[in-house]
Amino acid sequence: MNEKLADWTMGAEAIVYQDCAACGARQYFRRSFCAACGAPSPVQKRASGEGIVYAASLVCRAATPETRAHVPYNILLVDAAEGFRMMGHGENGLAIGDRVAARFTQFAGRLVPFFEKAK
Repeated sequence: MNEKLADWTMGAEAIVYQDCAACGARQYFRRSFCAACGAPSPVQKRASGEGIVYAASLVCRAATPETRAHVPYNILLVDAAEGFRMMGHGENGLAIGDRVAARFTQFAGRLVPFFEKAK
């Protein structure tokens, strides 16, 4: 597997996905193999952060004491421009079909992707 690119899970303001050289599939969660065809060592790439909202869920009840200050907050599934789907936080007014762009913010003490309506 190639060297890991830093992303938001490691404290960097980036979204990283993997691209399979054998079949062209793209996957968001890092693996040592392609989930579609099993080929080893998919290539890591940085995503643009652009996408379209696939689903949105407004959270109105805090799951933990750390999230209480953020209620209500929107959790999204976003179809990234590069062809993978990911979950992230977003503006409360976003709806299915909205074009979005990611920035990064702190949420309950952790850096997370935060999607805003694309300009």
